Amino acid sequence: MRKQAVEFAGEAVGALVPDNGQLRFIAVKYSVWSLDGRRFATADSAIRAIAALHGLRHHAPASKAAPRPQARPDGSAPANP
Repeated sequence: MRKQAVEFAGEAVGALVPDNGQLRFIAVKYSVWSLDGRRFATADSAIRAIAALHGLRHHAPASKAAPRPQARPDGSAPANP
């Protein structure tokens, strides 16, 4: 095992460091602060915990958000569906 950065939704949120045969999570973003110091068996289990934590706050990752309506070429706003 070795130290590794942890990214979620394209943003670094913490690091995993070896600790007695497991990986200890060190949070660097407030959104995952509740996981700081928690030990995980694998990096995947840490990512799942982060995703679950973010799932409580966001229904979809920012990269999957619906596109914003664009103005029409004539400058008028599109109709709201």
